[in-house]
This record gives sequence, C-alpha cells and structure tokens, in this order.
Amino acid sequence: MDFTNLKNFLDHLTSWRIPGNGVKVCLEGKEVFSYTSGYADVENKIPMTLDHYVNIYSCSKVATVTAALQLYEQGKFLLDDPLYAFIPEYKEMYIAGENGPVKAENPITLRQLFTMTSGLTYNRKTQAFQKARELTAGKMDTLTVIRCLASDPLAFEPGERWNYSLSHDVLAAVVEVISGKRFSEYVRENIFDPLDVHAVYHNESVQDKMAVQYEYIDGNAASTIDQQAGKVAGGDGYYQPVGPKATLDLGPEYDNGGGGITTTINDYSKFCVALANGGVGATGEKILSAGTIDLLRTNQLNAEQIKTFTWPQLKGYGYGLGVRTLIDKAAGTTGNIGEFGWGGAAGATVLVDPELKLSVFYAHHMLNPQEDYYQPRLRNVVYSCIL
Repeated sequence: MDFTNLKNFLDHLTSWRIPGNGVKVCLEGKEVFSYTSGYADVENKIPMTLDHYVNIYSCSKVATVTAALQLYEQGKFLLDDPLYAFIPEYKEMYIAGENGPVKAENPITLRQLFTMTSGLTYNRKTQAFQKARELTAGKMDTLTVIRCLASDPLAFEPGERWNYSLSHDVLAAVVEVISGKRFSEYVRENIFDPLDVHAVYHNESVQDKMAVQYEYIDGNAASTIDQQAGKVAGGDGYYQPVGPKATLDLGPEYDNGGGGITTTINDYSKFCVALANGGVGATGEKILSAGTIDLLRTNQLNAEQIKTFTWPQLKGYGYGLGVRTLIDKAAGTTGNIGEFGWGGAAGATVLVDPELKLSVFYAHHMLNPQEDYYQPRLRNVVYSCIL
C-alpha cells in the first residue's frame, strides 16, 4: 500500500479552498494511514488534527440507522410496519396540492423512513415547528417535535420517489418510542460507549476543542467583501467563521438523528471500523450483525424511485437503508459493489467496504463543502492506494 496519492489529495484540497482536513483509513480494524492538512483555525494558524471536534451533520444518519437496525434485530419492528404503529399522529396523512391538501392513499412505513421515500421534506420553517417551540417552551424535545411534524402535509405519496428529508429525524423518534430512552442516550449506551467513541448531540461541552466552522464564499461575492473583518482568503474565494453550533440544532432537547453529532475523526473512525468488520469494533464489542449490514447496504430503490436519486457526486450509487451503496462501477468508482457510506454538510464523509474490511472517515469543517468535487475524487484516490 502506498498512500502518497491520498496525502497529496488532502494537500491539494487545502491549497484549493478547504481550510483544513483529515482522514483515517483502517483495514481489518487496524489503522493503515492517517493524515491531516491545513488548519483547524486559519486566523490563528492552529493546525488541523484528528482530535479536533467537528460537526459531522448528515454522517450522523449512519449512526441513526444503525441504532434503529439494532431494534430491528431484536424483533421490535419489520421494515414495512406503518409509522403510525409507533407514533399514532401519522395515522392519517395529507399531501400538499394546488387546491389544498389531499389525503394520502398509503401510510408511511419504517422502510420509507430509512430510504428517504416517505414524502417528507427538509423544511424546518413550518407551522409544525412553530407549534413544537410553543409546546416545549423552546426546548424542542425530539418526540414532541416529530409528533407535531405529522400535521405538515407531505410533498408526495409515500413510496413514490426519493427525496432527502427529515425522515431520519423521525426514525430517531421511533427509536425513542421503542427503546423508552432519549435518542442520544440510546445511541451512547448501545453504539458509542461499546466502541469507545466520544460524540455528542449538543456541542456546548466540546466547543473549546472544535475546529473553527467556516462558510465558503465564492470569488464573485468575495470581491466585494475582501476587506471586511472576519473573512480570510481561501483559494479563489473566501471563507468566514460562522460559529460552532450545528445549523440543525433546533433546541437543547432535540437529538437530531439526521445531523446532530459532533465528534472527532479519531472517534467516528471507530464506528466506521465496526461497520467494515461485520459489526464488531476494535473493542471486541458487536453493535450489529454482518447480515444486517448487508441489508443496510442493499439498494432499496425501485426503478422509478432511483430516477430521483440524482446527486452528481453519487453517480453509480443506489440508496440502501440510509446510505449510498455502489451498484454500478462503470458510472461510480474503482471500489467494490456494495461500498457504502454518506456525507455531511460541513465536509465529513463515511466510506465502508465490508469486502475489504476497509473503513475511511474523512472530514473538513466548512459549510458549502464542495461535495460534488471532493467526494468522488476522494473515493477513487483511496482505492488507488490499496488496490
């Protein structure tokens, strides 16, 4: 193995427009390469490390579906069970229409939550969220918020198509109902603690250990603001600090299953290792069975649904139970069929290949993360180093 290409690629990204980044690569549970480039804090020239905390946003979804699938393994639900069996407010749903809401013909199922085919959207500025804020005095506990969400009309008939949405936030609420535990507590006790992972859903306790979170501003916008305070040069544009809070943190009691985790590259890599090794972490603890991981990475989208799964950085991929999964090497990457993972809004990326027992966790900490550029290239570069 020769990781020169990967080292050079991370350096290229930080010389281009990424403030700082890092990666950890493991095979058969053992680290074979790690590297950081650039800065965690550009203004103060603090180098990026694998132990800086970052908001991983939608990489949190991989932990959420793992938590739910643990309950699936215990016989607590079947994938085609209706959502209303666990949260009754979803018994009767309506679809937005030109002439007003129309009653949905079919109920939302748990499979549709996993696969983003539920009909939900990612709109968090609706009457449902306002109602939840009033009911909870701004605390926004997960289950109350998701119960309120049921009053918002769906965008389409459940199962009709793929649409990135709050489905995994709802799935987190289902975990709460079934387990009887707050979602963050369940994940900590059943995934993170067994794997010796430190991760939090509300980052106040780790903000002094975080990499600065930036937002990228393109060159055209930057030309008018390059003298403004708080903005630093970055490639052909600018990036500016935006504060440590995750943009999806709705309140102190909202455990965001879709994007709430703050952790380090070193820590989340331990979770990725377990997924690559039949569910068994480096600690020897098992969080999921190999068969369930195979189900997780099996494409779930039918011929009509996959037509709407069109993100440019995911050419060649289908969508499993909450993760991209490679189904067409010719259109996708040099990796193995069934390689899976997901990315996050500030530049975190999970890559897991059970065939090779390969796990990769990469992260930078910049909103506008340039996913369509870095993600497919990162995957190709990784495989060039080990195959």
